[in-house]
Amino acid sequence: MFDYFRGYITDKRKTAKGTYLTIDVSGVGYLLEVVERDFINTSINEKETQKLYVLLTHREDAMSLYGFSNKETRDIFQILLSVSGVGAKMAIALLNEFDACDLISLVIDGDFKELTRAKGVGPKLAQKIILELKDKLIKTELPKAACKLPQSPAVEDTQAVLLSLGYEEKEIEDTLAKILPTIEDSSNSEEVIRKALTCLSM
Repeated sequence: MFDYFRGYITDKRKTAKGTYLTIDVSGVGYLLEVVERDFINTSINEKETQKLYVLLTHREDAMSLYGFSNKETRDIFQILLSVSGVGAKMAIALLNEFDACDLISLVIDGDFKELTRAKGVGPKLAQKIILELKDKLIKTELPKAACKLPQSPAVEDTQAVLLSLGYEEKEIEDTLAKILPTIEDSSNSEEVIRKALTCLSM
């Protein structure tokens, strides 16, 4: 229903239930629950408009709005809600503990123990999240959109090889962003180059 709001941040509040921002859009104040990272980084400013991506959830007893500073975090939040047993509070807890890029990497790597660092996430739920989301995340555009490309000797070697073969920089970056989370040893230049070439040839 809503994609984003652009308006003035007029209030911030932190309660036992969560962290919230009020955004004034054309004279209407919308109360958005946000992750702690966005709460800290967003300041009250009634002179400059700010943009927040939003998601409206609807339960039998309530409707709630959630706000995010970027589209990728909003999208991973929505994907988390597709897991049975993961509600909005649990999804927020996961995104409070991990940024979108780290969370995607943990799911793709199958690191359920690390996921249990999030408040309220036990080993069984962590394994369920990985089971239900791993393939879905690998196939989406989210990994490349949410994660900045890390710089390492293996990445630099791969970029140099692919450039010498005539591939364009944007094509190389997109390919590396897609394959790096799926490689067990991303410091191995030969493995990264081989995987990149395989992906580019598909």
